[in-house]
Amino acid sequence: MRISDIERCEVRPGRLVEFTLSPATVAAAAELPEDTRPPAYIQESHIRTARTVSDDGLTVPTWIGAAFDLPGRVDLDVLQGALHAWTLRHETLRSGFRWTGPGGDELRRFTLDADAVALHRTELGEFADPAALVRCLRERFDAGANALGWPNFVYAAVVRPDSTSVYTAFDHSNVDAYSLQRIPAELNELYAAGLAGRVADCAPPGSYVDFCELERADADRVDGTHPIVSRWREFIRRGDGKLPAFPLDLGLDPDAGLPTQRLAREMLVDADTAAAFEAYCRPYGGSLVGVLAATSLIVQEIAGASVYRTVVPFHTRTKSRWSDSVGWYVGGAPIEVPLTPGLDFPGALAAVRNELRANRPLARLPLARVLRLLGTDFRPTSPDLYSIVSFIDTRDLPGSEQWTDRNAYALLRVSYGDQVCAWVNRLHEGLWFASRHPDTEIAGKNMRLYTERLRDIVISAAHQPQGGVVQEICPT
Repeated sequence: MRISDIERCEVRPGRLVEFTLSPATVAAAAELPEDTRPPAYIQESHIRTARTVSDDGLTVPTWIGAAFDLPGRVDLDVLQGALHAWTLRHETLRSGFRWTGPGGDELRRFTLDADAVALHRTELGEFADPAALVRCLRERFDAGANALGWPNFVYAAVVRPDSTSVYTAFDHSNVDAYSLQRIPAELNELYAAGLAGRVADCAPPGSYVDFCELERADADRVDGTHPIVSRWREFIRRGDGKLPAFPLDLGLDPDAGLPTQRLAREMLVDADTAAAFEAYCRPYGGSLVGVLAATSLIVQEIAGASVYRTVVPFHTRTKSRWSDSVGWYVGGAPIEVPLTPGLDFPGALAAVRNELRANRPLARLPLARVLRLLGTDFRPTSPDLYSIVSFIDTRDLPGSEQWTDRNAYALLRVSYGDQVCAWVNRLHEGLWFASRHPDTEIAGKNMRLYTERLRDIVISAAHQPQGGVVQEICPT
């Protein structure tokens, strides 16, 4: 889907209706015993970071979500039933965490039974002004999809005579990019089934809560002598004891506290150019390798860097049972691309391919576990531990061909942060680019330059004849 913030996702006037877990459901959750299935390391790291930043006196909303349209006049009872059914399908949404133990520093899970879950519908009124509606949605999502609270997700609908816009917002601990991009098709099928009085054509997904238990058990069997830990140790040592920031000047003042951020988003190239770029990069591993190779050349050109260091996100849905599951299935692999004088795009492609081939297995071990084993005290002062450049090809996801007509967006809450997160999504229409970065004049200038040069390299490669066949890395 196109990535946007709530301010620029085509919000239109209408009657706002909100769906949240009912007071009885929330009360039942407060009485639940501990669920012995632990949080995933990435969940725990996220929640601990949120608490640390909050203790420093700053509220940093970090929710993400999805938006899409249902055509025609909506039946709110059926929509509520679809949202309820979807919530029950994904166990992580009825599971939360509470602080326990000595000093209140241990994170323990609780999980509601499906029959204890009910949704409560609230009418919030008519909104004729889109700006006022955006403000209301943002405020409701900030309050209801908070990392330090529970429930930590909110559904909303903006109802009009000819269509209804559905909005969902979740604390990141519940969802990742793949989760968000599956929401429109799945909710649409549940709604259509409800209207027709039939059983929805949705296979039962695996439970992310079960995945957390399995992944954590595997991670806890690893000790500090494991080769993956050793390689991370060397990567961090070569980075002066730090995880990588974006290698362009962002104009940060180290004494000014955590800066506000802004979101940039645009179509990078059209479908034909995206296809030609993919074809050129395919012998080296595909568009992901191409985007990282282009980034390597850009940071060499703009910053004069001699190496491009980054952590590349990869999904951890290694078994089919997790394919349709909602959760945060993401790991990271560190790469270091040498930027030698005279490096050209094919040379950068080969260098990135070699790094990913060697280091992708490192993404199987959660970074939070690695840092714990290294004894590295990264006291988080920002919601992002490091900067990323991400690529996802979304064209095979259910319903993706309808996203433009349905005004479908993946939503980001842009608030504070000193890192850069950049996303390139392959859509049916082409390559969509979005970045979240510090809102400084220098960062804005350099990220604009980065985007323009990325487009230039993609277009240039798309117009080149394909090179020789090179063995691909593992598919993403």
